[in-house]
Amino acid sequence: MGGVVAIGLALRHPEKVRRLVLVATSGGVDVAGLDAADWRQDYRAAHPHAAPWVWQERPDYGDAISAVSAPTLLIWGDADPISPVSIGQRLAELLPNTALHVLTAGTHSLARQYPAEVARLIADHLT
Repeated sequence: MGGVVAIGLALRHPEKVRRLVLVATSGGVDVAGLDAADWRQDYRAAHPHAAPWVWQERPDYGDAISAVSAPTLLIWGDADPISPVSIGQRLAELLPNTALHVLTAGTHSLARQYPAEVARLIADHLT
C-alpha cells in the first residue's frame, strides 16, 4: 500500500518529492491484465478488523502518473504473485525518469529476503 500512497503524494506535492522508491507495489496503476493475484479478500478474511482502506479498491493514477518527475527507483522480485514484474515494467513505461531492478527469486517480501541488496539499491538511488 505504500507505493500507492507515495505516488499520490508525488502527484499532489511534487515540490516535496526529490526522489522516489517503489518496491513491489501496484503504484496506483490498473493491474488487470498484468497477472497480479488478488489478495484482498483473503487478507480481509484473515484480518477482519483491518482498516477498510487496506483491502478496498485503490485509486487509479494511470492517466496522471507520467507527471511524476522525481527520479524513481523500482525494485521488484521475479517470483512475486501479488505484484509481478509486469507491474514494475508498466510503471517503468509510465514514469518518465525510472530505473527498474529485478531481484532473482524475490517474492513480495523481497526486502526481507534481500535486505543488503535492497538497502544498497536505495542508498545508491538517494545519493
